[in-house]
Amino acid sequence: MVIKEYFSLSEASELIGKSKETLRRWDRDGKLSAVREPISNYRVYSKQQVLELFSDFIPENNGETVTNYVEADKEYMVLELFAGAGGLAVGLEKSGLKCAALNEIDKWACNTLRKNRPNWKVLEGDIKDFDFSEYHNKIDVVTGGFPCQAFSYAGKKLGFADARGTLFYEFARVVKEVNPPICVGENVRGLLSHENGKTLQGMISVLDEIGYNIVPIQVLKAINFKVPQKRERLILVGIRKDIDIKFEYPKPYKKIYNLESALKKGELFDCDVPESIGAKYPKSKIEVLDLVPPKGYWRDLPLDIQKKFMGGSFYLGGGKTGIARRIGWDEPCLTLTCSPAQKQTERCHPDETRPFTVREYARIQTFPDDWEFDGSIAQQYKQIGNAVPVNLGTEVGYSLVNFLNKYYKSLNPK
Repeated sequence: MVIKEYFSLSEASELIGKSKETLRRWDRDGKLSAVREPISNYRVYSKQQVLELFSDFIPENNGETVTNYVEADKEYMVLELFAGAGGLAVGLEKSGLKCAALNEIDKWACNTLRKNRPNWKVLEGDIKDFDFSEYHNKIDVVTGGFPCQAFSYAGKKLGFADARGTLFYEFARVVKEVNPPICVGENVRGLLSHENGKTLQGMISVLDEIGYNIVPIQVLKAINFKVPQKRERLILVGIRKDIDIKFEYPKPYKKIYNLESALKKGELFDCDVPESIGAKYPKSKIEVLDLVPPKGYWRDLPLDIQKKFMGGSFYLGGGKTGIARRIGWDEPCLTLTCSPAQKQTERCHPDETRPFTVREYARIQTFPDDWEFDGSIAQQYKQIGNAVPVNLGTEVGYSLVNFLNKYYKSLNPK
């Protein structure tokens, strides 16, 4: 088995939590010198040098020093939009919040929600077709993972009306109709730079117009919140302007869980992952991936196979670290996608040459084993891949409970 001696630019950047441009600057300044990998001739970093110089940047894998747990003082109600298969909803439920209703357009995801929580009110269909005014002043939190869409800019400052036609407009419309003390939107990290940041600024100005102040935006790394996966979610929190209570994001835990934590009995789960159905690789791909060691990818293949497997992209440069990628037991999984077998986003099992099964996918997203997914294998992978990791949702839920406890105490001080 090949032991990796080098990190690519992308791998070193992700490991120590610094941007690629910072690493390039350090290289120019002599702080961290890149070398040429003997076979590919790409610029890479010595694994030993990275670990020795930047141990302070690398998360420790020992004891937790914080806890975000807090108990709700009363029953708090959540209205969830764009609910998907329930990752965020289950997480919020675990934190003590109660689900009043969920809206989702995908019929398979709706079937999943109903199958697992018959008592939840599932509003299936296009959000545009629903009026939520019956929930006015009856909901404590409105949440929603709205898709990232560009706005048309009618003026210097985007207004509520200018956002019409986008799903964020529908999110804002529901918040306006319901008037909760706090609302939470979640999205991909890429929203920060979408349309050079204009999209996010537009969202902030829309929420400002309907009466909500925006908490400084954070991107939460799932690996810091008991999720064995390198997934990031941007969190957008709005607090109604009549409320002067600070929202505090969940504190990151020091302990980082790896793939073994997800698939085997341990701290996260009390048994090994159940057997289940899963996608398969074609014979040609199996022959290639059989040659990739755990934690390896296409650059760990023999040079002639690299060129054949990669085709023209072999000569284009860049890491492309998701191609022919086999995950290692002792590392968190890379971000799951909607399909586990696509060439750009391979997520191969450490020991067996196959994609992760449906239940393995669900474990990596920290869904409980009794949470069943409806539809075909492809539909199930899609639902799981699109979900907010359950444990991340739980930690955000504790922050919401903490905020709401303080808010309601401020209304009735003793």
